[in-house]
Amino acid sequence: MFTEYKASGALTNTAIPVPKIIFFDIDDTLSRNGVIAEHNKATLERLAHDTDIKLVISTGRSKAIIPDDILALLDADVLDAIICMNGQYSFDKSGMISHYPLSAEQTTNIVKLCQTSGLIYKFDGATHIAWSGENDRLRVFNAITPNSIVDPDYYKSNDVYQCSVFFNNQQEKMQDVDFAQYGLKLVHWHNTGADILPLEASKARGIKDICQHYAIDVSTSMAFGDGMNDLEMFDLVGFAVSMGDGQPALKARADFITGTIEEHGIQAVLDQFHIKS
Repeated sequence: MFTEYKASGALTNTAIPVPKIIFFDIDDTLSRNGVIAEHNKATLERLAHDTDIKLVISTGRSKAIIPDDILALLDADVLDAIICMNGQYSFDKSGMISHYPLSAEQTTNIVKLCQTSGLIYKFDGATHIAWSGENDRLRVFNAITPNSIVDPDYYKSNDVYQCSVFFNNQQEKMQDVDFAQYGLKLVHWHNTGADILPLEASKARGIKDICQHYAIDVSTSMAFGDGMNDLEMFDLVGFAVSMGDGQPALKARADFITGTIEEHGIQAVLDQFHIKS
């Protein structure tokens, strides 16, 4: 296991081993506004070329809307695999590694809860994200986003892996809904956005699947993240790094707090592990 640290600053224990696999969140960890930072792209390319460390994406995004620049790194053998939809689906260049579709009972309960709250929602499949309805903001989003459709019945004839809801304000967060009675949970990734998932779903489950796939002990893993859907991932991996602008609750779980994307936070940590970045 890695030695744990609960503060930012220098890693003083030089005996900390180099990880065998590193998991990266996308948004606000590798990428800002949907585009990977050039220095992060260069770091991934150097790691893939100069080390034997497995490099894996771990994101809440649907497989259908993984950014093109991330998919290009998978195609170029820079990335080894991608975990998406909060651990519900993982894949590499050869195809699917693991997946956990929602059951008919789960989707029916989710639809009922969203309709009761009067919310537009979307279900994420392997090829599309399907919205229950449309408003002015979504009409613009759908016009510029491939694989984004309006189809309230999509979940009835396609495997779906999670639902996402978007609120009109920070106070409207389905706070009074008892999701647990349905075996579900609401995981916020933004003040006005959240995912509805099975209780057992998390990035941690996807990480377990990937580590088993590559026969790597999860205790030798490292992860970088910034959001609330990274909590379970941080509890599982050997060394968890929160970005400098990460959520306070995530920072409290982190072994180390680094800088932001703009402060080259990922590179600062890799340098201290004596990994060429």
